[in-house]
Amino acid sequence: MPRRSPRLDWSRVRLLALDVDGVLTDGTVLILADGGEGKSFSILDGHGLRLLERAGVVTAWISGRASEATTRRARELRIPHLFQGRLDKRVVLAGLADRLGLTAADCAYMGDDEIDVEALRWAGIGIAPATAMPAALAAAAYVPTRPAGHGAVREVCDLILAARQAQPKPRSPRVAAPHVR
Repeated sequence: MPRRSPRLDWSRVRLLALDVDGVLTDGTVLILADGGEGKSFSILDGHGLRLLERAGVVTAWISGRASEATTRRARELRIPHLFQGRLDKRVVLAGLADRLGLTAADCAYMGDDEIDVEALRWAGIGIAPATAMPAALAAAAYVPTRPAGHGAVREVCDLILAARQAQPKPRSPRVAAPHVR
């Protein structure tokens, strides 16, 4: 069941950081006969991320596992900060926010599993898709109505964009060099 809180200040979000598997995808990984892998990413989510970029909101992906499919999709969408194979997601998120001159309140993070809980709690707005594991759902302040990999990220992008349009022009974060690991 989606949780909505009138206290969530979407207009303050300057950085949207996302887990990948189970957030940008439905959590399915296809292992191909040749050893390659495939993932299904939503065009809706991708377009929402591009709209955020145009509005000056920084995006980052922080994944617990490394994947060439993730790298290719991030490159295609021009995601400026990609961290893979990282289980210390709160540390990565807090470090990136610091590099950008942002506080936790300026950040939103979306994750779906136990390794996301500390980042969900640290961020000003923690978000978990409805299909997330119980620990992530308990730590989240918001649960989108759309499913992971099928528009959940777009729903969050639209909330941020709508809130920014209703507010005076906010300060932009410092520009930092793209970070890919």
